[in-house]
Amino acid sequence: MTEISIPEVALVLLVGASGSGKSRFAREHFGPYETVSSDECRGIVSNDPNNQAATKPAFELLHTIAAARLKAGLLTVIDATNVQPESRASLIKLARDHDVLPVAIVFDLADSVLFEHDRGRDDTPRGEKVIRRQQGQLRRSLRGLRREGLRGVHVLNTTDEVAAATIVRRKLLTDFRDDHGPFDVIGDVHGCLPELEELLGALGYVIVRDDAGRAIDASHPDGRRALFLGDLVDRGPDSVGVLRLAMGMHTAGHALAVPGNHEEKLVAALDGKRKSLTHGLAETMLQLAGETDEFRREVRDWAHGLVSHLVLDDGNLVVAHAGLKESYQGRSSGRVRAFALYGDTTGEVDEFGLPVRLDWAADYRGTAAVLHGHTPVEQAEWFNNVMCLDTGCVFGGKLSALRYPERELVEVPARERYADPIRPLARPRGSAAPAADDQDRRSFATTTAGQPGAAGQGEAGPGARAVPSAAGPRTAGPRTAGELRAADVLGKRVIETKLHGRVGIRAEHAAGGFETLSRFAVAPAWLPYLPPTMAPSPTSSEPGYLEHPREAFKVFAAAGVERVVCEEKHMGSRAVVLLCRDAETAATRFGGQPGETGMVTTRTGRALFKRELMEEFLAGLRGAVDATGFWDELETDWILFDGEMLPWSLKAGDLLTGVYAPAGAAARAGLGAAAEAFAAASVRGVDTAKLEARAGERLADAEAFTRAYRRYVWPTSGLSGVSFAPFQVLATAGRARYGDPHPWHLDVAGRLADAAPELVRRTRSLTVEPANAESVGAGIQWWEELTDAGGEGMVVKPEQSVVLSKKGLVPPGLKVRGREYLRIIYGPEYLEPANLTRLRDRDLGRKRSLAGREFALGAEALDRFVAGEPLWRVHEAVAAVLALESDPVDPRL
Repeated sequence: MTEISIPEVALVLLVGASGSGKSRFAREHFGPYETVSSDECRGIVSNDPNNQAATKPAFELLHTIAAARLKAGLLTVIDATNVQPESRASLIKLARDHDVLPVAIVFDLADSVLFEHDRGRDDTPRGEKVIRRQQGQLRRSLRGLRREGLRGVHVLNTTDEVAAATIVRRKLLTDFRDDHGPFDVIGDVHGCLPELEELLGALGYVIVRDDAGRAIDASHPDGRRALFLGDLVDRGPDSVGVLRLAMGMHTAGHALAVPGNHEEKLVAALDGKRKSLTHGLAETMLQLAGETDEFRREVRDWAHGLVSHLVLDDGNLVVAHAGLKESYQGRSSGRVRAFALYGDTTGEVDEFGLPVRLDWAADYRGTAAVLHGHTPVEQAEWFNNVMCLDTGCVFGGKLSALRYPERELVEVPARERYADPIRPLARPRGSAAPAADDQDRRSFATTTAGQPGAAGQGEAGPGARAVPSAAGPRTAGPRTAGELRAADVLGKRVIETKLHGRVGIRAEHAAGGFETLSRFAVAPAWLPYLPPTMAPSPTSSEPGYLEHPREAFKVFAAAGVERVVCEEKHMGSRAVVLLCRDAETAATRFGGQPGETGMVTTRTGRALFKRELMEEFLAGLRGAVDATGFWDELETDWILFDGEMLPWSLKAGDLLTGVYAPAGAAARAGLGAAAEAFAAASVRGVDTAKLEARAGERLADAEAFTRAYRRYVWPTSGLSGVSFAPFQVLATAGRARYGDPHPWHLDVAGRLADAAPELVRRTRSLTVEPANAESVGAGIQWWEELTDAGGEGMVVKPEQSVVLSKKGLVPPGLKVRGREYLRIIYGPEYLEPANLTRLRDRDLGRKRSLAGREFALGAEALDRFVAGEPLWRVHEAVAAVLALESDPVDPRL
């Protein structure tokens, strides 16, 4: 049996003359979509797989298909003769362009076998002359195949070898996706052994020493492993000690490691290939000179065997010494290794004689978190899901590690300054930049933000400092961590959500949402969420009702929801409140400017108050949170609320004065005058009874319309007369809470209302069992009492907040509005039998679908936000909510 080993991701060239059995081999050993056949491509472009005149367009198609597969990271097999060097060269270049390994499986069979196979073809035989020419081209190429750049050449010489061949797919050396950690990722050590031992102790590792007291291993009682980011050597006091410890941990399975550029230079020096011993290499070689030949060989072989980068935890984590852009992750080529070791450079040098590096992380949009070192910085910080952990220990800074998946930094200070940096350590992004004014901060393309992270629970040891890994606001540089660009949200998009699967966004709708965000919304850092639209309950068949609770309860009963919560629906303006414990939290977490402690936004992302009045409101709400002890109870320094700001007239003044009031006044005046005229005519003996009655009915409807909207209007001055009715805690630091049971949310709101009754309004509620007739009757009665007293209605929600059934997401809420309130929506005379019959024909399916998709997008934005994902990832979902609002759905629903 011949075993042919190929990488899981590679470009495989089947090389051989016609009749060698390549196509049959491909069908037997590769998937139906993995093979790209030149004959099939001829058939596609000419309807004839044997049409040699179609060879050029066929191979253009073949290259296009192969390129698309390689870009997606898929094994691709080329079924063509591939006997000419120029045809192989173009395919080898294609592999290099996509940073995958090119492999050849060669079918060098006897001419007589090829002739026999050719005569038995189902299609047109190629003929002996063609086959001899192809065989000659192949055999002239055999010895030079590896020199062409093929990284594996497997030759099959007989039909028996072909029949016995098996394909073994081997994982790439960088593929550690099945390793989920947990890890402690350690930045550049540079020979700082005392600090490394202290850091390992702070992380909870137990150090093992040999008889001479030298550290040779370290293990963690909880099974955690260290992950070294390279540059273990040079410049520091004990590179040999660091190597001994790191190599021992790696050999024992207590650590993983990737190489740094200093390890690469050390290997070259140990091989005698490097003459210039600069940047601390001379000191390392001098230290190694005092060791045995065996130890030096072990160091050389160990460092030489490290792979460029590692892809871990199902692809959610990538580590490389200098970082790695998304298109290189999990790929294998010389330029991938160069990028992983040295970063993205221009080929030029700066005034310090060091390479000029491009800021690849500024445009990083990958889903994997990338941890790297190489470029020393003053402070480790998240930037577009990328973090540099080289905090310049050897230069007197600190040695840093990131606990993964907890995303918590643990740091120890350098004991002394062992070397002087050639150029100053990079400062935190934006640390020297002036604060942007409010107008700049509103710009979608230039706004910055911090990225909240979920801190772990581990404790740092003496001398160490454990800090959350979330970075604060940054404003400097051509592209900052929190900066968004139009391309992040524009165009046709498909967004993956946990609750609704894939949600598609049409390009024209994305443009509409972007228009609102870019022109009117607050700074994106303050906008991690936009509330979804709410679907109404199914149209009621109850006499005199367009909406009725009975239909809402039926929906949840059919979905198997055992308990629902009926919440009073406040008639106000939807408000999302982001409340920070103090100004420092606002600045660190959300890029707040001096004096800012939070934000209050409308359902389209606009600021609901001017800043001075907003801070007054936030101070009042903060006082209620302080009084209830929620900061400590919820273990947070910020809270995101969803609720209603009352009265309706607070933000709907223009609508009231420009639409509702004139309509009501005109109707009352006109119908009142008509009723008087009919009455006068009746006195004169004219039969106007029907007209007078009709005018009276219409006048009564107009007066009812006026009473309906006036219930939600009252004067305010500053915060006097203003109240906030929170009904949900959306998120706190490190945790999305939209899925917590609704009774918990209402309890939080009730306690806040008790603490600040003038500012916070309680939301009344009732729990109903949809399958219990008595309970349903109580719910209907509660709704009737609520609406008869002037209430807008209620929202019926599953008690458990988020319920997934076999059919998908159960409606997160259905609104049931009162009879009189609906006059505001459908007009004064909507209850007229003819009008009610017409309105009952409304289509609710699209609205309900829209509500479910927007809810899922909002939940996705919150999940990404609390997980510390880059702002562009959060706003991909946030902007999509506004994009869906551009879908033309009847706004009255």
